[in-house]
Amino acid sequence: MNFIESIRVSLRALQANKLRSALTMLGMIIGVAAVIAMVGIGNGATASITSQIQGLGSNLLTVSPGQSNSGGVRGGAGSLTTLTITDLNKIPIGTAVKAVAPYTDNDYQVVLGSGNTSTQISGTNESYEVIKNVTMASGRFITKADVDSNARVAVLGATVVTNLTGDPNTDIIGKTIKINNIPFQVIGVTTATGSSGFMSSDNMILAPITTVQERLIGKNTLRSILISASSPDLMQTAQDEITIALEQAHKIHAGKADDFTIQNQADILASMQGVTQTLTMLLGGIAGISLLVGGIGIMNIMLVSVTERTREIGIRKAIGARSKDILTQFLIEAIVLSVLGGGIGIALGTAGSSMIGTALNMSTSISLTSVLVAFCFSAAIGIVFGVFPARKAAAMDPIDALRFE
Repeated sequence: MNFIESIRVSLRALQANKLRSALTMLGMIIGVAAVIAMVGIGNGATASITSQIQGLGSNLLTVSPGQSNSGGVRGGAGSLTTLTITDLNKIPIGTAVKAVAPYTDNDYQVVLGSGNTSTQISGTNESYEVIKNVTMASGRFITKADVDSNARVAVLGATVVTNLTGDPNTDIIGKTIKINNIPFQVIGVTTATGSSGFMSSDNMILAPITTVQERLIGKNTLRSILISASSPDLMQTAQDEITIALEQAHKIHAGKADDFTIQNQADILASMQGVTQTLTMLLGGIAGISLLVGGIGIMNIMLVSVTERTREIGIRKAIGARSKDILTQFLIEAIVLSVLGGGIGIALGTAGSSMIGTALNMSTSISLTSVLVAFCFSAAIGIVFGVFPARKAAAMDPIDALRFE
């Protein structure tokens, strides 16, 4: 009997027991669907976190003050006040460093007519627009002239406009707002970007660093210095140059601890991706256990099928069927059950991943690799768990099989 005929015989045998075949496939369907859905959710989480971190800035390096240490008691990160505007001029802008911006912030009450809100007021300079990929919905951003002249001007986030006026489309350019009872003229509104997961750039007001330090905060120290490297490949070079420049500016000699820290966006991104990928593999592995359970179910049903069809096997052997033909037939039946179940599982897993993502308001991502792996694994399970029942059927003695009741 040729291979094509073996396939036809196998399919007829499966069709003769439709309900049992469907229930046997159910284990594979659930297993593959679970793997596809879990991997899709994990990939989506990785992509979302990557997007959020990259959205914080372009090739971003963040310099923060170090930890204070008094009497052996260490303060929290940033508890020192070691960064000032002077440090900006020490950082070399060139091949590796593209732009540098100071940054400090505090929360204040903001008033516009009868509207008011409490929000974050951030002091910076014109380079912030490039470093943080800011786009303007209307008006303009802060200029160097604004910083040099201590201008009382402000750029509002989209949420601030809504909180002050009740309407995000209100034309607020040119109007005067009061921040901590100090008047500021609105010169621009940024495009809404949504929450980054760390902070919402839509719910803040940007103003010249000099004005914020002099009029609001009353001190010349910085919360941080934001730096954009020229390219991802030059981030480490830029970090090394910044470290050397600030160590010289702060007179930190070799062997002494720095009074500042530098966070590298690439390092944070790699760390977060590593965590999410590990969780994805863990979720996929846990879901993959159900595939093994499905494989055991296939083997169990195939063994029952061999027992039920003992006389059939005896008759086929008596009329000339070879052991190889019997082996092929039962092996094909097991593979068809696992592959068909795997195909249905892929479709359900893809749909389930999308539904879970919609329900949890998160993105999901089904990769071709995960689909191929799940499909090939389901086929492999059919082969592995189908071999034993098939060999048992092929090894039957035709005389004993014909005598079986």
